[in-house]
Amino acid sequence: MTVQTQTVTAKDVDEAFLRIQQTVKQTPLEKDHYLSMKYDCNVYLKREDLQWVRSFKLRGAYNAISVLPHEQQAKGITCASAGNHAQGVAFTARQLDLHAVIFMPVTTPNQKVSQVQFFGGNNVEIQLIGDTFDDCLKEALSYTQAHAMTFIDPFNNVHTIAGQGTLAKEILQTAAEDNISFDYLFGAIGGGGLMSGVATYFAANSPQTQLIGVEPLGASSMHAAVQQQQVVTLPNIDKFVDGASVARVGEITFNICNRLLSDYVQIDEGAVCSTILDMYSKQAIVAEPAGALSISALEQYREQIKGKNVVCIISGGNNDINRMKEIEERSLLYEEMKHYFILNFPQRPGALRQFVNDVLGPKDDITKFEYLKKSSQNTGTVIIGIQLQNHQDLQQLIANVNAFDPKNIYINENKMLYSLLI
Repeated sequence: MTVQTQTVTAKDVDEAFLRIQQTVKQTPLEKDHYLSMKYDCNVYLKREDLQWVRSFKLRGAYNAISVLPHEQQAKGITCASAGNHAQGVAFTARQLDLHAVIFMPVTTPNQKVSQVQFFGGNNVEIQLIGDTFDDCLKEALSYTQAHAMTFIDPFNNVHTIAGQGTLAKEILQTAAEDNISFDYLFGAIGGGGLMSGVATYFAANSPQTQLIGVEPLGASSMHAAVQQQQVVTLPNIDKFVDGASVARVGEITFNICNRLLSDYVQIDEGAVCSTILDMYSKQAIVAEPAGALSISALEQYREQIKGKNVVCIISGGNNDINRMKEIEERSLLYEEMKHYFILNFPQRPGALRQFVNDVLGPKDDITKFEYLKKSSQNTGTVIIGIQLQNHQDLQQLIANVNAFDPKNIYINENKMLYSLLI
């Protein structure tokens, strides 16, 4: 198999499996009783969050690097990554004693940057550059050419794709041992490497399984490509689901996914946050945003999967603990439980008490209150956050706020104001 073939076969995945099996952990395939009861089906989780680098990316990185001729390895390798691919490259560089220069966006969570250094040790040099993966990629390719090194593509490389496909081989091996046949498989799509490898192996060995690619709503580059039947570059993306926020998928991955995948699902970033919190509280699984995508998609397929056997790939667990407050906030906004307003407050004693009595319901809570008193005016501006216990109370809350101040501004509907003030 060579990069020039621009395709991957099940045989390539089998060969990659033999190549990596002594280094890469065979992660468990576990039935999840909570999700199975919730969706009235049999949900199995492929736990790539338990991989050595806490994501599936080690598979593709190790395979792509290990097939390089010795003289290429000796010149060193490079990569561009939002974090997980970088960890896979770093781990491999240390295992094979190679020099690696790893380019990461400036916006990459600190937890992922520190993990790359940890896994790579003295074999790795990290360069933080650019706001997005695509900016970072341009710099990495320029550096690679200037220094005659080898670039290890995170997804648009047949060896990377074959490596990612090895987890599909593990899924089917375990399923065969337990006499299970899967009706549906859900997996995240960023650049498309994971689902390209998985789809290639399932198409050859479990063709009855419907393969569903799941993308963040704000970075659905594969769905856009399929709609237009060509690879496109999204002008703007939401970078929150950092492991799957790619503005342009690969030509190779597009061709494979377009041919083999059954459907594509786009998940609101807020829904991903709700899934992360639910997984942590109900299943004690710490998933990163991209790792939670596959489970988030089950809600949209609730009717189709009833009584079926379903596998979800938990693609990664590199979640920075410092992001949890933002995750909780996004979840509450998505669930319509938290609401922000700008109000004109009367500058007189008892005004706040009147607001509480006239506007808030018995179980509503004020979570934010910023008030600037102006001595020369009758009113002062207030930024107030209110959390509901039941999202069905929203219309009554808005009616009460409008009665208190007809000129109020509902911040939730204004992304620019929300970013500035909240």
